Amino acid sequence: MEKVRWGVISTARIGTTRVIPAMQAGRFCDVVAIASRDLESAQAAATQLGIPKAYGSYEELLADAGIDAIYNPLPNHLHVSWSIKALEAGKHVLCEKPLAMSAAEAGMLLDAANQRPELKVTEAFMYRHHPQWDRVRQLLDEGAVGTLRATHSFFTYYNVDPDNIRNIAAVGGGALMDIGCYCISGTRYVFGSEPQRVLGIVEHDPEFKTDRLSSAVLDFGDGRATLTCATQLSSYQRVTILGTEGWLEVETPFTPAPDHACRVWHQRGQTTDELVIAPVDHYMLQGDNFSRAVLDDTPLPTPLLDAVNNMKVIEAVFRSAERGAWVGV
Repeated sequence: MEKVRWGVISTARIGTTRVIPAMQAGRFCDVVAIASRDLESAQAAATQLGIPKAYGSYEELLADAGIDAIYNPLPNHLHVSWSIKALEAGKHVLCEKPLAMSAAEAGMLLDAANQRPELKVTEAFMYRHHPQWDRVRQLLDEGAVGTLRATHSFFTYYNVDPDNIRNIAAVGGGALMDIGCYCISGTRYVFGSEPQRVLGIVEHDPEFKTDRLSSAVLDFGDGRATLTCATQLSSYQRVTILGTEGWLEVETPFTPAPDHACRVWHQRGQTTDELVIAPVDHYMLQGDNFSRAVLDDTPLPTPLLDAVNNMKVIEAVFRSAERGAWVGV
């Protein structure tokens, strides 16, 4: 095969507006089918996006022998169950973030994936595929900031729509699950290790019951990370990385526009350099990188265990907030 044949379960907006068009622009992805629980919705999406096949149920799509891999952008509470069904149908799986509703549930998917080592499974953290993060990793590995000691991450937006899935607690809404997961993932990527303990402060919306303003301190032993995420603050995102001899600042760390260049500032001594990374669609890169791993039978850029470990930290933040004390991860 020269391309991986993809099927999409769900006509979720993230898929139809961002991920699918980006994958269609890639070199190694061929999106051949889309499914919805409503056939008309699937047909409308297929027509809009030029997808050959539309199905009125997820089961029908999974039964299609002409599909190699599944992209799963279902609501959070359906991620694991349908990803496992896709594995059982012999499909590779790219599942949206956050992978699961809990670390234990994420572990169930990891167990199912380990039973089928011929199939690739990963969490769709598209930011990890953006070359700006490759540049950050390179600079850190070269000692560009000296010894890494601290990071701070912000990711916020304003959304008070009661019908928006991000504001529905039962399906995994809230700031930490939706965007705090990026801050935690990015911090773990920067440190290249797992935090030992966590201190969390969480404010819940009285109506939605989701966390609307959450902050945390992650203790990595040889360094600290702080983060704040919110669903009812002005839209903003930034990551700052500090070492003993310099710092890095990532202007748009998680959702840079595909048609805009990214900027990373690097300070060391008396010099501050602005590094400009050319525009690129990280959703396209994510699809192509996954597909190449399938075609070449090589390891995925990010193993599935990383998603399980990210969920452990998210859970630790919630536990710490409930207890009002540090908790181990």
